[in-house]
Amino acid sequence: MIAPPAEVRRLVYLGSPYAAVPPLRALCEAGFEIPLVVSRADTRRSRRGSAEPSAVKAAAMELGLAVTDSVDDVLTVGADLGVVVAYGRLIRPHVLDQLALVNVHFSLLPRWRGAAPVERALLAGDERTGVCLMALEEALDTGPIYRMRATTIQPRETAAGLRERLVEIGSELLVEGLTEGLGRPTAQEGEATYADKIDPAELEIDWLAPARLIDRLVRVGGAWTTLDGRRLKIWATSAPESGDLGPGELVGGRVGTGDGVLELLEVQPEGRPRRDMKAFLAGARLGPSSRLGP
Repeated sequence: MIAPPAEVRRLVYLGSPYAAVPPLRALCEAGFEIPLVVSRADTRRSRRGSAEPSAVKAAAMELGLAVTDSVDDVLTVGADLGVVVAYGRLIRPHVLDQLALVNVHFSLLPRWRGAAPVERALLAGDERTGVCLMALEEALDTGPIYRMRATTIQPRETAAGLRERLVEIGSELLVEGLTEGLGRPTAQEGEATYADKIDPAELEIDWLAPARLIDRLVRVGGAWTTLDGRRLKIWATSAPESGDLGPGELVGGRVGTGDGVLELLEVQPEGRPRRDMKAFLAGARLGPSSRLGP
């Protein structure tokens, strides 16, 4: 790892998903020269579909920026600095040894190092999270921090909504840091926790669990259960409330949990689009009492 220069005007950008698009646009609007963007290779969403670019590649092409999927190309354009936002791939040591890189990470490090910091913060019931602008090292999210900004997680906030807010904060933090000068970073302090990628199996709802934990899982996005042997995704619920339904017992739009009741607001039957619960119940023809889960 090498230190960035005091003044940065020419940089390369590495990112792939939509969350990395607003910071790229913010850097362009701030007047930074970006001779190259690195993003993942085009991928097919289905066997018969054509290969599609990542969100960052599509945005870069719209902005008239050169794009590559080879990280080594960042060493060929005379950049002062590399900026990494949700790139999704490890960067090899020989690149780190030749180009200073900073990373925008969506947590208050060292809490939630890794791939899914937003989701893990919600699942853990954290009250606060934030964004760090940090030096990139070979080890996962261990680099010292240039700037940090915290925010409160709202009680009914979803992972999608929280990520959108953090991206906005991170874009501002990044432009401010590069415009005003990064200065000297400070080492991370505190106990490290790791935000492993969410496995689909983790999103299966256990109706014996407390209502507050199921509610968090739903707010992460993609939580699922079964109804009459078919998968049913739960996209939105009301806040947990008291009630006397058994775990998984479904009466109207209300379902029992291990310690209370949740009202289902938006669901998605297997193979069908999302719909509000009233519309689902109108077409589902359920009995007076049904059960979710195995």
